[in-house]
Amino acid sequence: MELSNSNESQTSASALSKWRPFPTGTTLADNITGWLFISPAVLVIFIFGMFPIGYAIYMSLHRWRIRKGGFLGLENYTDVVGDWRGAGLFALGFVVMYGAYWAWNNALRRYEDRQQYIRWLAALVILGVGMYVISIGWTLMMAEGDDDFLRGLTITFWFAFASIPVQIALALILAYVLYQKIKGKKFLQLIFFLPYIAPDIAMAVVFRIIFGPGPSSLANQFLGVFGVEPLGWVSEPEPLFNVIFGTNLEGFIAGPSLALFSVILLGIWKYVGYNAVIFLAGLGSVPKDLYEAARVDGASEWHLFRYITIPLISPVTFYLAILGFIGTFQAFNTIFAMRTPFARDSMDVASIVIFDTFYKSSRYGLASAQAIVLFLIILSMTAAFRNIFGKRVFYG
Repeated sequence: MELSNSNESQTSASALSKWRPFPTGTTLADNITGWLFISPAVLVIFIFGMFPIGYAIYMSLHRWRIRKGGFLGLENYTDVVGDWRGAGLFALGFVVMYGAYWAWNNALRRYEDRQQYIRWLAALVILGVGMYVISIGWTLMMAEGDDDFLRGLTITFWFAFASIPVQIALALILAYVLYQKIKGKKFLQLIFFLPYIAPDIAMAVVFRIIFGPGPSSLANQFLGVFGVEPLGWVSEPEPLFNVIFGTNLEGFIAGPSLALFSVILLGIWKYVGYNAVIFLAGLGSVPKDLYEAARVDGASEWHLFRYITIPLISPVTFYLAILGFIGTFQAFNTIFAMRTPFARDSMDVASIVIFDTFYKSSRYGLASAQAIVLFLIILSMTAAFRNIFGKRVFYG
């Protein structure tokens, strides 16, 4: 025992003698030089990134209307979420849903093909429990929380999940077509990329005219060719599913309003070309000999696209999906320019609500708390997105 302790102490002493605070061969002057080189970037990140976030947290803890008031602690956050038990249940529901994903990929793998129904049933039960817990938590939050902000989160979720998948799918198809040997490929790439570099406000004004509520708007004239009555578009607060199918759905399942759907179409039109250009860069990195080998083995074009193209450009897809979701949760310019009084609050995403709280109501502390809550939601969703889908990305 004493010999063992002696050996361990000698090993620790040897390791400490070899440890250096800086890499071997460098001096203090070299490290100071390195820090001086990166100090401008660190300073910019701190001043325009970390400091505003820290100051927003500081403001959210005070009563702040034009001037700083008394310290409130978490009172502003309580005004936002309403019921902390509801907020806890809401977060717990997503944890349970992630548990369903984990169980499907780990604990339930032991079931063989003949017992797959047990695996499906167990995962669906856990998923259903998670959704039920989320609904209870959301109900408690809506009963006592900030109705405008919580409703804005619902609208933001619809805006994100109704636009990003469509943008990526259309961009991938467009990029795959443009990647082929066709005439005028460079010109088509330029045409599809132009919406991305066009000014946001100018595009919003144009789309507001195209999707105007009058029968003379281009959208209603197009529908008139098929015998469809004119729609309100940017002035219609009714949910999309109710307008199209004549239902009377309410809440989240009713879908986005027709006014918000007009903004979703603008987002798709704006970012499909940009995403297609990024996909084209990813397609250029796919080895062509893989396609040639697959064609020799008798693979069709669909098989090439499904089993070679999609897996090998999955890093690009993953990158665009994360940036897209972050961008939609922070969207402001186009929505602010397209919203109308007739649409009421059916277009007010979370960023619009935060702006109104700050600018119109002059409740700086509450607006800061809303911004921090939105920041935490974006951070949590990004982490979950990376954890769930990042494992499926093929990096070669």
